[in-house]
Amino acid sequence: MKDIFILSLTTFGGATAHFALFLDYLVYKRGYLTEKELIEMNALCQMLPGPSSTQILTGLATKIGGAPFAFITLFVWAIPGVALMTAFGILMSNIDENELSTHFLTFVQPIAVGFVAAAAYRIVKKVIHTKTSVILLVVSASITVLINSPYLFPLLILAGGFITGLKYKAQPIEEKEKIKIRWTALIIWISVLILIALIGLFTQSLPIRLLENFYRNGSLIFGGGQVLIPFLYTEFVDFKDYLSSSEFLSGFAIAQAIPGPTFSFASYIGTLSMREYGVWGEILGGFLAAVGIFVPGTLMMIFLIRFWDQLKKFRIIKASLEGITAVSSGMVVAAIFLLFEPVQANLLNFSLILGTVGILLFTKIPAPYVVLIGLLAGFLLG
Repeated sequence: MKDIFILSLTTFGGATAHFALFLDYLVYKRGYLTEKELIEMNALCQMLPGPSSTQILTGLATKIGGAPFAFITLFVWAIPGVALMTAFGILMSNIDENELSTHFLTFVQPIAVGFVAAAAYRIVKKVIHTKTSVILLVVSASITVLINSPYLFPLLILAGGFITGLKYKAQPIEEKEKIKIRWTALIIWISVLILIALIGLFTQSLPIRLLENFYRNGSLIFGGGQVLIPFLYTEFVDFKDYLSSSEFLSGFAIAQAIPGPTFSFASYIGTLSMREYGVWGEILGGFLAAVGIFVPGTLMMIFLIRFWDQLKKFRIIKASLEGITAVSSGMVVAAIFLLFEPVQANLLNFSLILGTVGILLFTKIPAPYVVLIGLLAGFLLG
């Protein structure tokens, strides 16, 4: 729990940057899992809706201590970001001036690109060994950069797995156990979705409808936090008018500056959606939004991770993992270019990127310290 809490306070930059930090902290520093296991879990999360970095942590926690430990991990991981975004939502509901400076992020953005570049180098070196995997990496990276559609991510991963799965006869036969599927988490996920939708429909209670709105979004959004934004903007600003466009954008800017999961931004929207109910209503709104957005993905991960290791023993699954990891690696490579787009192309930013890569690859300085130094420099010089 201590390690998860440290990550919750020091991981900035969204799911892709989180993956780089997880690689450094959970794999190299703590040894909770291998690089291959982490990238396999990341690929699995890319095929599921919900917050991918959160699912990686809850999937690891499920393997270590079961479903109860997974939900404790979710709480520890999400609570700092959720609390900060709820507090900011309360502040925004009580002020008229919404112009907020984000100059302190000046150095964090290129540093985040450096994290991803270092992670991409380590991953490619570790898992790309065949001509097929090289081709899949290049193709998936190119398509991701050119199209960059979240709905494409699961399709690319499935296509990569299918291509290398055709070579399953080259895999050694392993002794397999009968797969035991525990349906509890899946049944709970579907049952809660139906139940809160019906209660919200008949009662028209705003808190219940908020919970249903976020639970539905958490069940349908593929591609992580960057995809969450257009979904939430369309529903809560354009359609329901729970908050203004300027309030939404101000909250999104602050969400980039806080640690933890990007999906904690939902708490900010939930808070402002309940502003008519006073401070306690706003706190309730932030809490319900967090529950709705995080729980579906966690339940799906708990359901799948329990038989994932057994599933991997089948030759066709084992062969498909070559393609899945190659495509997933290509997406990490593509993220370098995608994350660099909003960063100014100047000597300082290139130096920060290369310096970050050098620190991560050739020194023992912990990655979270690099982020904190970048933030401090932004406050002093930004």
